[in-house]
Amino acid sequence: MRCIYCGCSESRVVDSRPTEDGAIRRRRECEGCQKRFTTYEKIEMLPVFIIKKDKRREAFDAAKVRNGILKACEKRPVSLEEIEKLVQHVETSVCRQPEQEVTSDQIGLLIMDGLKNLDEVAYIRFASVYRQFKDVQSFMQELQQLLDAQKKPEE
Repeated sequence: MRCIYCGCSESRVVDSRPTEDGAIRRRRECEGCQKRFTTYEKIEMLPVFIIKKDKRREAFDAAKVRNGILKACEKRPVSLEEIEKLVQHVETSVCRQPEQEVTSDQIGLLIMDGLKNLDEVAYIRFASVYRQFKDVQSFMQELQQLLDAQKKPEE
């Protein structure tokens, strides 16, 4: 592992532990400059392909999921840690599917379910883009479903 400070290729592992997402976090010390840095090891998975609405196929990209969630959560009280947990949950769910292809609808539903629990405004923002509301009435129906779901636990 090459040191990020001096470029030396010799380092030793000081600490190693698993992370929540299945990676291994390693704390390293450079043999050249003695500075410490952190690396992560992650198992390389077989690529999962997303079937888009227009039937195109492209490799799953967690960065696209993250960007969509970040846009929905913009100016909302949702921490980056919560966003990363949701991105990781979506990525894990997609990779654990028995099939190597997943529809974009399935991913959208995973994101909406997660946002519904994080922040309702972010959920509505994402749903408005994802579901492409045609008019105010379809938007109001989605809001009504959200309100009805809130009332059920109180009953």
